[in-house]
Amino acid sequence: MTTATLPGRADLPRLIALMTGDDKHQAAAESTVDVLWVLYDRVLDITPETFREPGRDRFLLSKGHGPMAYYAVLTAKGFLDESELADWSSARSRLGHHPDRRRAPGVEISSGSLGHGLPIAVGTVLGLRIRGFGDAKVVTLVGDAELDEGSNHEAIALAGRLGLEQLTTVVVDNSSATHGWPGGIARRFAVEGWETRTVSGRDHEALYEAFTAPHPDRPLAVVATVEQKTTGEPKG
Repeated sequence: MTTATLPGRADLPRLIALMTGDDKHQAAAESTVDVLWVLYDRVLDITPETFREPGRDRFLLSKGHGPMAYYAVLTAKGFLDESELADWSSARSRLGHHPDRRRAPGVEISSGSLGHGLPIAVGTVLGLRIRGFGDAKVVTLVGDAELDEGSNHEAIALAGRLGLEQLTTVVVDNSSATHGWPGGIARRFAVEGWETRTVSGRDHEALYEAFTAPHPDRPLAVVATVEQKTTGEPKG
């Protein structure tokens, strides 16, 4: 597949529609599509050609259930071929209901069980620093309900104390958390020393500015608000 034939942003709904059979997670997929597109199109230095380079930027999808939007964006950016999408989640396919880093090109971590992406991202930043790649960005995407997992709170505290400037956590907030956080999601990060920004998860320019404005010596949390989840849909 050449660059000239790659799909674009307008093709993402069509690409997502090719992947059927996971209706319960459709809303989870659609909630992330704009964030994913802005990251891969304008923020992260990741291509199929550079994906194995040690100093590359890294994207870790912690909200791994409902990965249809993720696969669609990876297809639009040349990591996957469009012909694979219709057969996704079959026994023959390398595209499962949860992304598998051993099988799917462009996938950094296997995910789906919530609460792992942010702790792994903290460790990834520390590893990159030790290896001399202090400029590589590490971005992890979590859901607001995922913040109910205690492992995230340990990672939030540690990253703030260490001033991990390379780290960005984007929280896609569809108001699905069971308990929430007093003062809002951004405050949960701010009290631990993070830079925080809350924007619409559908506004590409606002997302781009939030992701790229400097935040020296502090990790960054971007809260991307989207439509409230319909009652009865799975958490995340």
